[in-house]
Amino acid sequence: MVERQRRLRSGAVALAAATAGLVVCTAGCSGSGAAVEDARAAEDPVEVLRRAAGNLVRADSSKARTSMEMATGGTRVTIRGEGVYDYGDQVGRLKVLLPEDPTGADAHRPITELLAPGALYMKNRGAGVPADKWVRVDTATLSDGNLVTGGATDPFAAAELLRGTRKATYLGKTSVAGTPVRHYRGTADLAAAARDASAGNRASLRAAAKGFATATVPFDVYLDDEGRIRKVRHRFSFVNGRQKDTVAVSSTTLLYDFGAPVDVRLPDAKDIYAGRIAE
Repeated sequence: MVERQRRLRSGAVALAAATAGLVVCTAGCSGSGAAVEDARAAEDPVEVLRRAAGNLVRADSSKARTSMEMATGGTRVTIRGEGVYDYGDQVGRLKVLLPEDPTGADAHRPITELLAPGALYMKNRGAGVPADKWVRVDTATLSDGNLVTGGATDPFAAAELLRGTRKATYLGKTSVAGTPVRHYRGTADLAAAARDASAGNRASLRAAAKGFATATVPFDVYLDDEGRIRKVRHRFSFVNGRQKDTVAVSSTTLLYDFGAPVDVRLPDAKDIYAGRIAE
């Protein structure tokens, strides 16, 4: 009897200790998570966003989806793209889908775009270009630095725009495609972004700083727990050179599947179209 009572007392003590440990662990884990979130909220949003491009380089690569909505006068069109991007080599491949022709004409075949430092290559460009040829564009010669011209913003250029963040606010936690993220809103200065950008994007962003209607770009961006961009939306405004109308553009880039394999081979010189391109 004495031995049985001793065993019962020992079991009760062990159960109490385990229960207490569980309570402490639960409280500690919760407190730790809250502390981490409080620390993130206390960080300077401007500095957090200026580091976002570097976090993508450390992530190596990802898949990407793009959406570009343009509005001028009473017309609004949306261009969508999907592909992969290597942030270390700054090369990527996108398949860009043009909107259906409102006149009922046959839909344009998807345009294949290859993105590289200082250059944009397009296949199935149309406008008199043979189907088996590529068109090469020097992005530094474009008034928008290819933030708009290709129908999709280069994913790394979109990230490097954040290097020019001047004002930013942390808006709290949410999710993007099931991934927990932190939402920030702010404005970026194009000239500042160009100064701090990598060599591959510097000239293009400098061209955009001169060509856009405004020197600042409003944005919303969503970062995951590793500080990587999961979604970024920029709102551009530039003047249409042919009609002199201001065009409002909302460009959204979604990044996912980090570490995805990327195999991009740039065209040989013989495969690049050298003739005149129709308007």
